[in-house]
Amino acid sequence: MTRILIMGLPGAGKTTLAKQLAQELNTVWLNADEIRAKFNDWDFSEEGRIRQSRRMRELADACTARKVIADFVAPLAEMREIFAADFTIWMDTIESGRFDDTNRLFDAPNHWDIKIVNYDYDVGNIAEKIKKAVMKD
Repeated sequence: MTRILIMGLPGAGKTTLAKQLAQELNTVWLNADEIRAKFNDWDFSEEGRIRQSRRMRELADACTARKVIADFVAPLAEMREIFAADFTIWMDTIESGRFDDTNRLFDAPNHWDIKIVNYDYDVGNIAEKIKKAVMKD
């Protein structure tokens, strides 16, 4: 199974891309907000965010699909390591998100497979590019 992480600040376009990519790949999509709602866990402390990363990993690992897409902020390297993505898309499309605490906490990743820097990207084209890249495995 391939874990695909779409990460970046709130408002960077993660969910828009994840929705399109899930359709392109015909696969499972785990949206962090939907998962938080399902578990009624709106704790955004560092501990709460780490718990959410573990939860996202566990849910991805429980899927039977060959590929699973997860979109969540994953602001710290530790959180990204917990999720252990096989393919990472960094939505680096905005300088700051709508939550100051997240902006302060956010540590830009050192590794990614695709980095999107233009907020006005063509979601269909980039989803097709990502599809080709992840289908190689």
